Order: sequence, then structure tokens, then C-alpha cells
Amino acid sequence: MKKTLFVLAACFLAAAAFAQNKTLPPANVKTLEGQSMNVQELGKSGKITVISFWATWCSPCKKELDAIKDYYADWQKDYNMELVAVSVDDTRTAAKIPAMVKEKGWEYRILHDNNKEFQQTANVASVPHTLLLDAAGNIVYEHVGYTPGDELELEERIKELKK
Repeated sequence: MKKTLFVLAACFLAAAAFAQNKTLPPANVKTLEGQSMNVQELGKSGKITVISFWATWCSPCKKELDAIKDYYADWQKDYNMELVAVSVDDTRTAAKIPAMVKEKGWEYRILHDNNKEFQQTANVASVPHTLLLDAAGNIVYEHVGYTPGDELELEERIKELKK
């Protein structure tokens, strides 16, 4: 019981700090190769970074990532940006991630939040959920859900950061 309360208190404090600072919270995720990394490294690349929380079972997530794929090469060239797709799949569905990424032809950096630490500390309640980070690693825009055309709104936000 004490351990549960401690974990809940730690998550609450991390979430409160995240909301206040608007930077990425400390959380560990895995690469598809199984390497562990702290997500705070994503904000230190010096690039505009889009983080898209998704899952293999989420149709709107796949539609969003497919729509962005059509623009991604141009966005990289024009805006010096990177998209990081963070899967929140559980252990049951995680095995589908590499095959789906290959089948879809997504050339994004793919990470797996296998213990949902990043999802919880970033207060991501549902997917798709998109974060936009400026080149200094500050979260400047968030969007939940997907409807066709959201990728164009995202591009407008990215453009504003390049000005």
C-alpha cells in the first residue's frame, strides 16, 4: 500500500512539474532494438521535434502517421525537424510494431513506451496525442485526436517556429 501511494505521489509530482515547465518529463522508453533511453534527450537535438503517441490498434493514429508521411521528407528539408512516433502498445500487441512500421513505410524514429512511464508523466490520456517541441525542447503545442487536415495545422505550427 505504501509503495502504491509513493508511486502515485511520484507520478503526480512529475505530472505537475511537466505542466509547469512545459518540457519533456524524465521517462524511459525503448528503441525497436531494445535500447533504453530517457525521452528528455529528444528535446536536446536542436531540431523542431514532433512526438506522436500512437498504438498499432488505433485507427486514427495510423491515419495521422500515414497522412504525415506524405509531407515528412519536405518537412525535414524545409524545417529541420524530426518526428518521433512513440508506441504505447502493451506487451500483447508490441510484437506488431516493427512489421507495421515496415508495411506502412514510416521513416520516423520509432520508440516504445513499454511500461507507459512516458505516457503517464506526460499526462497522455488517449491516442493519438501529438506534442510539438521547439528547437530548445520546449513543448509549444499539443493536439489530441486526429481528423483529416490536422497535419496541415501541425505544419503551420512548425512553420511558425522556423520564423
